[in-house]
Amino acid sequence: MKKLLLIAALGIFALSCGEKKEDKKEGFEMNRTKKAETTANTSEGVPVDMSNKGVGPITSVTFDDEINTEMAAAGEAKYSAICVACHMANQRMIGPALSGVYERRSPEWVMNMILNPDGMLREDPIAKALLKEYNNAIMLNQNLSEEEARAVAEYLRTL
Repeated sequence: MKKLLLIAALGIFALSCGEKKEDKKEGFEMNRTKKAETTANTSEGVPVDMSNKGVGPITSVTFDDEINTEMAAAGEAKYSAICVACHMANQRMIGPALSGVYERRSPEWVMNMILNPDGMLREDPIAKALLKEYNNAIMLNQNLSEEEARAVAEYLRTL
């Protein structure tokens, strides 16, 4: 009986020392490698086109040489209330960083994106490229008036 138990124990031990095969399951796999961060003034794969005015009601915007501090303050309040959920000044979030936006986009494009994000995402090539770059996170229409959008645009000049 002891021999039988010893042989059984040795057999189990021998089987357990063999190679282990890992079953690879099909499906979702998460890779947590960190991508190199892009700076606020660059967007991978998104063209810079200062002549593109976008799609929407704004066809012309003229900025004064001096920033209108009263308008910028109103724009900052609106930005703080609705924009910071997706945008930071110097860091990518759900949406692009907005510091230096007027080095990449025309003022008309920016205001049309604020006022008409649905139309921009449907028709504007830069908005479509940004949508793709930011994992199809759409910009929601905040239903701002042109005056509110202009105030936000003025505030963006201060970033």
